Amino acid sequence: MKRIKEYKKLFNIEGAIDLKELKTTYRNLVKEYHPDKFVDETAKLEAEEISTKIIDGYHFLVSIAPETKVANLDEYKITTSECQVVDWRHKSMLLEVTFSDGNTYEYFGVSKILFGKFVNAKSMNNFGRRNIFNSFLYRKIKKVAVNA
Repeated sequence: MKRIKEYKKLFNIEGAIDLKELKTTYRNLVKEYHPDKFVDETAKLEAEEISTKIIDGYHFLVSIAPETKVANLDEYKITTSECQVVDWRHKSMLLEVTFSDGNTYEYFGVSKILFGKFVNAKSMNNFGRRNIFNSFLYRKIKKVAVNA
């Protein structure tokens, strides 16, 4: 949640994320902080750091935007309903779950207590579907590798 607030503040976003507005703000910020605009080496390094943060923030916010979630909802439903949980990590209110189809999702705001119940549940998949997968803000962080 801290990361979400930080990136929203960077892009001056209040409330829901609008992809069109986000893209415009992103382009303006990238132009403003492009390292090639600076002559001084110290300023150039600072701009490079800020530019990297802008790029990371943009990709992060796009991944949690309502429009992105709607576009990928069918795939998400298939993954969470038909695939098994094969790996999980929890750190500071962030739960990372990897499914048997290779997709990995992050869930924001999952408490340590709820995580404990998830891990100790008779069926992690059922518990996750009832209490986590459809209740918390999430984003896909790893895609399935396609073999050619």
